[in-house]
Amino acid sequence: MATVGKNILDNLTTGMYSDSKVIYREYIQNACDQIDKAISDGILSADEGLVDIYIDEQKRYISIKDNATGVLSADFRENLGDIANSNKKIGQDKGFRGIGRLCGLAYCKTLKFTTSAVGEETASVMICDAKKMRAMLVENKKYTLDDIWDSIVKFDSQPALSEEHFFEVELIDINKENTALLDEGKVKDYLSFVAPVAYKNTFIFRSRIYDHAKEINYHIDEYCIKVNGSQLFKEYKTRLKEQNGSQLKDYDEIYNLEFKDFYDSDGEMLAWMWIGLSCFEKQIPKNNLMRGLRIRTANIQLGNDDALAELFKESRGNYYFVGEVFSVSKQLIPNSQRNYFNENKVRIDFEDALRAYFYDVLHKLYTVGNKIKNAYKRKEEYIAKVEDFDNKQKSNSFINEEDKQKLQQDIENAKRKAEEADKVLANVDNNIIAPLIEVRKNIERKYNADKIDINYENAIILPEIEGSKNPYITAGMSKLNRNERKLISRILSIITDIAPKDIAEQIIEKIKEEMS
Repeated sequence: MATVGKNILDNLTTGMYSDSKVIYREYIQNACDQIDKAISDGILSADEGLVDIYIDEQKRYISIKDNATGVLSADFRENLGDIANSNKKIGQDKGFRGIGRLCGLAYCKTLKFTTSAVGEETASVMICDAKKMRAMLVENKKYTLDDIWDSIVKFDSQPALSEEHFFEVELIDINKENTALLDEGKVKDYLSFVAPVAYKNTFIFRSRIYDHAKEINYHIDEYCIKVNGSQLFKEYKTRLKEQNGSQLKDYDEIYNLEFKDFYDSDGEMLAWMWIGLSCFEKQIPKNNLMRGLRIRTANIQLGNDDALAELFKESRGNYYFVGEVFSVSKQLIPNSQRNYFNENKVRIDFEDALRAYFYDVLHKLYTVGNKIKNAYKRKEEYIAKVEDFDNKQKSNSFINEEDKQKLQQDIENAKRKAEEADKVLANVDNNIIAPLIEVRKNIERKYNADKIDINYENAIILPEIEGSKNPYITAGMSKLNRNERKLISRILSIITDIAPKDIAEQIIEKIKEEMS
């Protein structure tokens, strides 16, 4: 019989995950499987299941407790003592390898499991000395898996109420280097997209997602999960924000959703997805936690927000979108790290189907959407420069003839760009795809397209006011003689060249007040 060495335990704990917060996902998916079983067995009604997470930063303590089936005392040692041996079914249960419960061993000094089943007056306890395990793993000595397991695990029992049914995992004395596990805010942010919870009721498109799932006969698993008494929801929003100094401001908005179902060559559904339709102004900044397309299996996120980036024509395209891809095929099996699927034929079919859609529709949405946006901006810029010229001429606000000629040249350049923009928009009209129609409407509404139809022949620059010998800004500076006005004109020209427009205008206005 082969001997299993200690390194297998290292691989299943400290070496399994790159992000410590993943342990919450592992324990939650185990709890949700048991909640499903409790509902099936009639122990819980459909809305009674609860996963309750308690974090005490001061005591460096974490508890993850569910009110599901619990484990019978007669089965406890066998169920908890077995490593990588699970009764769960692939394609049916959320977890199935029997290793997730070990993940806490990497992050605390003591890992404790306590459980009680309905009708039993005894709660079973298993205590793991995680600190000792890690010390044995780095010792320059050969240990078998059994050597370490027998050395660090102790079983016990304690009184319980017969009507109780629960399973609790406790991580006691979290390691100093794993303080992120104790940051309640970061844990909530992480789980609000990773955990199988409902959409927040302020996300106005949630009913459309549920309606589509119902249409294709897909059930979205959702559970009540709380962190320190606060229930978690998927924190999707319609507003996209960017940093503006110390503040966050809206720069774009999700106006609608687009849905897509993916099938294999035999007509079997592989997956389905929804994406948010916006103006696709730019890559969504990191301060929007919901950015990126996410894979979900049994409504639990696989990997991070970049898990599908490589299926885009250019990986940056992933961050123009907000949305979710729900796996449907039971042959799309999560790998041991749950950051993607195991490689098999169905995964290849899945990737081929998504890649075709991403290369075509999604690529066009953000690239053509960007062209449409820029085209309307060019038209806006032309109109703004013409209006600026007219206003300056009416109010004698040109600094000098050079300033006037420069703005006239700017208008000619802006006109050329606006005419090119019209050609871009005409070309888009000839090649538009269905969801891009919605995107274009959003962009036109944002940039007031109905107000910027330009008749270039009628865009008139007003002539100089008749009889005005000096139509420039210095004309109103009555305190100055001719030479002084020339000097001020030169100074104003320098200010205009080197200062930002808004600041230059403020300085010039102040000089006008002082010199008039």
